[in-house]
Amino acid sequence: MPLADALIPDAAAGTGPTPNVTGGISLGHWGAFRGEVRNGRLVRAVPLNGADADMVGAWPELVHSNRRIDRPHIRRGWLEGGAGPSVARGRDDYVPVEWDAALDLAAGEIARIHRDHGPASILGGSYGWSSAGRLHHARSQVRRFLAAAGGFTDQVGNYSWGAAAAILPHVLGSSAAVSHAATSWDSIAAHTDRVVAFGGLNTKNWRVTSGGAVDHPLAGLVARAQARGCRFTVISPLAQDVPPGIDATLIQSRPGSDTAIMLALAHEAWITGRADLAFLSSHTTGHETFVAYLTGAGDGTPKTLDWAACLADVPVQTLRTLWDSIATGRVMLTASWSLQRAEHGEHSYWALIALAAMLGQIGLPGGGFSFGYGSMGSVGANARRGYVPTFPGLENRGMAIPAAAFAEAILHPGESLSFDGQDITLPDIRMIYWAGGNPFHHAQDLGKVEAAWARAETVIVNEPWWTPTALRADIVFPATTSAERADIGGTSRDRHVVYMAPLVAPQGEARNDRDIFAALAGRLGCRAAFDEGLDEEGWLRHLWTQSEARGHVEGIDVPSFEALREAGIWNVPPPDADEVLLSAFRADPVAQPLPTPTGRIMLHSDVIAGFSYPDHPGHPVFNAPVEWLGSVTEGEFHLVTNQPAKQLHSQLWQTTAGMSGAPAPVRIHPQDARAHGLKAGQIARLFNARGACLATVLPDPGLRQGVLVMPTGAWFDPDPDRSIERNGNPNVLTSDRRSSRLGQASAALSALVRIEHYEPSPAAAD
Repeated sequence: MPLADALIPDAAAGTGPTPNVTGGISLGHWGAFRGEVRNGRLVRAVPLNGADADMVGAWPELVHSNRRIDRPHIRRGWLEGGAGPSVARGRDDYVPVEWDAALDLAAGEIARIHRDHGPASILGGSYGWSSAGRLHHARSQVRRFLAAAGGFTDQVGNYSWGAAAAILPHVLGSSAAVSHAATSWDSIAAHTDRVVAFGGLNTKNWRVTSGGAVDHPLAGLVARAQARGCRFTVISPLAQDVPPGIDATLIQSRPGSDTAIMLALAHEAWITGRADLAFLSSHTTGHETFVAYLTGAGDGTPKTLDWAACLADVPVQTLRTLWDSIATGRVMLTASWSLQRAEHGEHSYWALIALAAMLGQIGLPGGGFSFGYGSMGSVGANARRGYVPTFPGLENRGMAIPAAAFAEAILHPGESLSFDGQDITLPDIRMIYWAGGNPFHHAQDLGKVEAAWARAETVIVNEPWWTPTALRADIVFPATTSAERADIGGTSRDRHVVYMAPLVAPQGEARNDRDIFAALAGRLGCRAAFDEGLDEEGWLRHLWTQSEARGHVEGIDVPSFEALREAGIWNVPPPDADEVLLSAFRADPVAQPLPTPTGRIMLHSDVIAGFSYPDHPGHPVFNAPVEWLGSVTEGEFHLVTNQPAKQLHSQLWQTTAGMSGAPAPVRIHPQDARAHGLKAGQIARLFNARGACLATVLPDPGLRQGVLVMPTGAWFDPDPDRSIERNGNPNVLTSDRRSSRLGQASAALSALVRIEHYEPSPAAAD
């Protein structure tokens, strides 16, 4: 099979391989690349098809980093004192040991914890961005292993769109509208008159895609839409959330007020007669109850534009102009993932759907709503889904908790946690097994996380590098990177499948996660259940049969495994038509109903109302967050945390592309900086009751006053007495207060902080 179309290398990296250099094609979350290897070392990673050169170019640094874990290690205090809770994690040193010794200790602990405390006493921790490959996907591997070994406490939901994952099944019948489905930018470019982007369309987020993408088409598609006449409105406190070259209207409302704006626009649709009554009657359930709330029938407060303007702290004329721009023409409403990562975040997505239902364009080309256009690359790219295989799991005999609640679960065993209509009894977690991901990056209130971490009796971590998580483990297994193993990678949002060639041998004594778990499974007597007798190639061939079977059903000529391996990249044929979210449902809601109680879009849910949660009466509402600019005291700022420009979460922090040279930047409006005696490049201290961190001052006139913006990619590095975090990790400041009892999701975007010039003590300066 030939390569997909013509793969174009980055111009600055040259146009052909270096003589006497071997290598192959591989894939990361930030794009495809051709690896070049000399004398067993990865010497260059050439980005393909417009992948970000800085991020892709960091691969040699990652593979050969001096932060690599070269062999198994045991924390000295655990090795000498035995298992048990310990505050020494993160402070202790490590003893290198032989593989068999480390595996025996880990297997013995897993068996002991299972025997004495039951399967739910082991937390299987991971996160989904660990590898673009589908076989060596750490989260899939650790979950399958722990299920085979007897069960564990799993995590459901995620930090990216956890609130959406909770609300969308009630409203649309599934979470597909945030997990993988979206109206294509081709459809928008051809049909849309106005895109309204709540949370923005920040192009730095287009550099990464979960699972990795070969194509990076969004900038061109957005430009094509504007060239045809589509106009854009971006609602965000940060001017950077407007794509370069796009002539967009920017509304810099208070963070946390977006739901109020959506509700006011829906109210305006109703009172002006613009609401599509026919669509509401045929395709939705409960619009009468929702309209009663909009008009103030229950609480005496009509959700007018003036009401929303007061909450958003913008001129009411700004919202009137926004209404005028969507009252006619084809309108696409979208919200970033970050919008629902806040207190009451579920309502922002529900309100957006309700507003789109009022306009009556859901399911039309270029109209309705979609989520995540500004959150990740390839959202809205036109691709045929189903040809990237998935690694199968096993039935778990343990239980599951919301992902963002894991620290609470460890700290408060036996207590009850309300979640999506159920009351969960939190397990008594005695062991943490983490493979893939860095909770000391993505979790909130890291002081609380560190306290929870100390309560475990044993912590085991698989990790390539000495990350903050590895430095808080008792048993550390060195894991390979995806450049050191064969795999199949890709995403449902991209039109390619990639055979990821192993570029170099495993570094040091590193082993694949799969092999680590297979060795543990052998010691625990469950290897047959875990790996079914298949080695790496056997599993890859087995996974590829999924794609071949789908091709047989759909009449698609899928290459053989051998052909895929030889070609490196397969170009999946495009879908027969541009994707339009909910188009089949719109065309015939009776023959193509949604999997909701009524088969329609739920603007009122009796199920949610039956939960009796005060902040979820059964329809979209606005509830002010506890921490936001509507209730600040003097000197407080709203902290917005976003993704780094040249990292993926905390990945790449330790490379040239990352932020490891100084504390992470904090964006601040120049007038706010002057008022606090801060200058560009100075080190500032950000603090609140939860903690404090350092940051490098970056004045930004494009930022709304009263708002600070920090990226979240810095590796957690508190000083010895835990009084301040030194690398600039803002999650020492964010609250573990979650979105609501419905979603129990991260509410990181609801946080207030203070800022001041940092003057280190003489001891700290030394």
